[in-house]
Amino acid sequence: MSKQQQSKKAFSIFDHVLVPKHEIVPDSEVELVLQSLNINSKEKLPKILSSDAAAKAIGAKKGDVIRIYRKELTGEVQYYRVVV
Repeated sequence: MSKQQQSKKAFSIFDHVLVPKHEIVPDSEVELVLQSLNINSKEKLPKILSSDAAAKAIGAKKGDVIRIYRKELTGEVQYYRVVV
C-alpha cells in the first residue's frame, strides 16, 4: 500500500471542524425519537442520501435514522435524518 493510500484511509471527515458528529439511532430508540418529534413515520423526517460522505463514514444504510449533533449558540442541538 502506498503512502498516499495510507493517508487517505487515516483521514476521517469527522476530524474537520465543520463536520458535526453523526450516529445511527438504534432501532430500539427510533420510535421514541419519532414520538418526541410528534411524527408517526420516519419517512417524514428530513432526508440524507446514502451517498453522503458522513452517512458512508458511519456505515448508514437506506432506512436508518441518523442523529446529528450540532453546536449552536444555545448549546448542542440534535437533528435527525432518514437515509434514502
